[in-house]
Amino acid sequence: MKKEVNVVGAVIVEEDQILCAQRGNTKSLPYKWEFPGGKIEKDETPVDALIREIQEEMLCHIKVHEHIADATYEYDFAIVHLTTYACSIKEGFPQSTEHTQLVWRSIDQLDELDWAAADLPTIDALKSKA
Repeated sequence: MKKEVNVVGAVIVEEDQILCAQRGNTKSLPYKWEFPGGKIEKDETPVDALIREIQEEMLCHIKVHEHIADATYEYDFAIVHLTTYACSIKEGFPQSTEHTQLVWRSIDQLDELDWAAADLPTIDALKSKA
């Protein structure tokens, strides 16, 4: 039986641009793009996990807004349950501590990147709201 992992992702929007993060080559799904975030720890709400993960990984503080999408995707290493939320920067500016690179893209430009499969339903949801 595959391990199941519950993760959260932040769709950080600034001036109609969305923050996209590229995974490093030592991680699973090397060089794939994702919405930054991470695992939900025991006794942690998804929103609390997202705030903590962005503070740890990007050294900035976010405000979490509305829920965007839920997705489940079975990778070869695990079954990932991803919940994404719209977010804004409250303090600081995102810095890459774990990702190969960070880029800002408009909704129309998101398809130019090679996304992790679990993140694709969020992109579809963003496009349907645009």
